[in-house]
Amino acid sequence: MYRAIKIFLITVCLTFSGLTFSGVMISSEAQAQDDIHVLIDALGVGDFPEREAAIKALVASKGQHVSQILQQLSDGLLYVNSDGGPVLLQGGTDDEPTYSDPITGELAADVDPDLMTKVKINNALRGVISAATSQLTLMSPDRSARLAAAQGLLKDADPANLDLLNSALAAEKDAEIKNTMEAARAVLLLKTDASVEDKKAAIDTIAARGNRDALTILTTTLETAPEDLKPAIQADISSINRSLALWDIVQNIWYGLSLGSVLLLAAIGLAITFGVMGVINMAHGEMVMIGAYTTYVVQEYITSAFPELADYSLAFAVPAAFVFTGFVGLLIERAVIRYLYGRPLETLLATWGVSLILQQAVRSIFGPTNREVRNPTWMSGVFDLGGLSITWNRLWIIVFSMVVFVALLLLLKRSAFGLQMRAVTQNRRMASSMGIRTGWVDAFTFALGSGIAGIAGVALSQIDNVSPNLGQSYIIDSFMVVVFGGVGNLWGTLVGALSLGVVNKFLEPFAGAVLGKILVLVLIILFIQKRPRGLFALKGRAVEA
Repeated sequence: MYRAIKIFLITVCLTFSGLTFSGVMISSEAQAQDDIHVLIDALGVGDFPEREAAIKALVASKGQHVSQILQQLSDGLLYVNSDGGPVLLQGGTDDEPTYSDPITGELAADVDPDLMTKVKINNALRGVISAATSQLTLMSPDRSARLAAAQGLLKDADPANLDLLNSALAAEKDAEIKNTMEAARAVLLLKTDASVEDKKAAIDTIAARGNRDALTILTTTLETAPEDLKPAIQADISSINRSLALWDIVQNIWYGLSLGSVLLLAAIGLAITFGVMGVINMAHGEMVMIGAYTTYVVQEYITSAFPELADYSLAFAVPAAFVFTGFVGLLIERAVIRYLYGRPLETLLATWGVSLILQQAVRSIFGPTNREVRNPTWMSGVFDLGGLSITWNRLWIIVFSMVVFVALLLLLKRSAFGLQMRAVTQNRRMASSMGIRTGWVDAFTFALGSGIAGIAGVALSQIDNVSPNLGQSYIIDSFMVVVFGGVGNLWGTLVGALSLGVVNKFLEPFAGAVLGKILVLVLIILFIQKRPRGLFALKGRAVEA
C-alpha cells in the first residue's frame, strides 16, 4: 500500500513538472513569435534605408521563418495598411484579395483592401535580400542549399559577408562547395582593404577557375587594382582568353558532333533505301515527322494511363515509332514505289506527292500548331566538363545514334536479310537468279529505312518542335550526307554526317546559318566532281555499271 502511494505521488509530481515545462516552452515560443512579428512589422515603416535596417535586424534574429518572410518580401506579397498596422501576406485574387499572418497564415479580419499598400523594395534591397538569403542557407545541412548560397555570395560579392563566409568555409567538407566558397572569398577580398599579398593570392584563386566569370571579375578588378597587381592581372586575363579560345574550338566540335548525330539518324534510313533501290524518296522527312508524332501520342497515353511510367515513355516510343513508320513505309512501297523502279525522276515526283499527303493528313489529325514532347528528367539539364557545356539530351542522342548505327551494321553484316540486301544492291539480276525475292527485299528494305527514320523522329522530338513541317528541315541535309558519304554505305553515312555537322558549326559564326549551308552544298558539289560515288563507294557489277 505504501509503495502504491509513493508511485502515485511520483507520477503526480512528474505530470505537474511536464505541464510546467510545456507551459514554459509554449510561453517561450509565443514570445519568440511576438518578437519576430515586431521585426516583420518594421518592414512596413519608413523608407528604403529603414527597410534595409529592418531586413538586417530580421536576419540577425535567426528565426526559423526568416527565409520565408524574405521570400514573401522579394515576391511582393507583403502589404501594410497606409494608416499603420501589422504587415500582412496578400492572397486570394486581384478582385477579391485576402490578408493573413505571414507566419501562421491566420486570416486577418476587418481589412480594407483599398487602404493596403505593397511593402516596396528596390534593386538595392533585392541585393540585400539575396545576400541575406545566402547567409541564412550557407550553413544549411542541405547540400544544394549551401551550394546555391555560395554561388549567391559569389555573384553578389558583399564584403560584409566575409566573416560569415570564413566560418562556413572552415566547416565545409564538400569539395565543390568549398571551391565555390573560396572563389567567393577571393572576390570579397578584392573589395576590402586587404594587403597586396592577400589580394594577389585572391587573384590567383579567381584565375585558377579559368572560366568566363573569372575573366569578367579580373577585367573589372583591373580598372581599380593597384599598379603592383595590374601586370599579374593582365597576364591572368591573357591566359584565360587563350584557354577559352581553345575551349571554344572544342565546344564547336562538340556542337558539330551533336548536329552530326542528328543528321546521321535522319540520313541513315535514306542511305539504305537510296542505296538498295535507287529511289529518291522525298517523303523520307515525313517518316521522321510520323516518328515524332508517334512519340507524342505514346507520351500522352502513358502520362494519362500510367503516370508512374511517364519518365520512361521514350522506351515505349522507340519500338512503337519503328513499327508504325515501318508499316507506313511498307504500304507506300507496295502502293506506289514498286511500279516506278528504274525511273528515278518519277519516284522523286511520286514521293514528293506522298509527302504532301502525309503532311496534310497530320495537319488534319493533330492540327497545324506545334505539339510539345516533354523531356524526361534523365535527359534534362546541363553539366560542365572542363570548359565544355553539355546538355543531357544532346549527349543521349549521340549515344542513341551510335547504338542505332551499330545495330543496323550488325543487321546488314550478320543476318540473312542483310546478306540478301547486299546481294540485291551489288547485282540485282544475279540475286534474283539465285532465288532471292528481290521485290520483297525492296519492300522490307524500304520499310526498314522508314522505321529508322521513325526512330530519328523520336530523338528529334527531344530537341526540335514537333510539327507537320519537321521533316522538311532535314531532308536536304540527309541527301547531302548520303551523296557525300557514298550511296548505300553506312560508314560513309557516319563519316559524312559527322563531318558535315562539324563543318556547319565552324562556318555558322562567320557566314551565318543559311549561307553556311550554301557553302557546304557548294563544297559537296566540288567534291562530287572529283569523287562522283562519294567517300566510300560500293563495289559490285551492278553498282559499277
